[in-house]
Amino acid sequence: MTWTKEMPANPVVAIAGVTGAVGAEFLQVLHDVDFPASEVRALASARSAGKTLPFLGCGQVPAGDLVVQEMTPESFEGVDIALFSCGAGVSKEMRKAVAAAGAVMIDNSSAFRMDEDVPLIVPEVNPGDAAWHNGVIANPNCSTIQMVVALKPLYDLSPIKRVVVSTYQAASGGGAPAMAELYDQ
Repeated sequence: MTWTKEMPANPVVAIAGVTGAVGAEFLQVLHDVDFPASEVRALASARSAGKTLPFLGCGQVPAGDLVVQEMTPESFEGVDIALFSCGAGVSKEMRKAVAAAGAVMIDNSSAFRMDEDVPLIVPEVNPGDAAWHNGVIANPNCSTIQMVVALKPLYDLSPIKRVVVSTYQAASGGGAPAMAELYDQ
């Protein structure tokens, strides 16, 4: 099934996992690019509900504090874009609710990366593949994204037959707690 819903000019954006390191980056990028959102919903686990997060604003959303809401299946009613970075289990658990609400899930976890019915997108490499999504778009691991952005122009000149990669992941891959531990060390 290909998604047929038109994206509004000023979409409602939900950030699932907003209290984590990537969630904070989502908020910063929405501000930096002045994304034309009409609303930004801050979603996280029950233990984070009620916390406030500073937001510099974007689109029609003024600067100020966002109140974190507990993420439930009902959280996605009226949402157009759901940015997910809260783990594969949560992404899989919420997929049906997000799609049923008519939102597009853009998932940063490993949950859907190998699913044949989910496009794996790096905008600088294969943006056209987003056209055939069925409500979920996945992105590769962070080290893969950087690599394919660099390899794409080379591939366009001459097909690449093989790439051997070794990665040494950053502490940020473990989220905010791992980054705090590294800082303390």
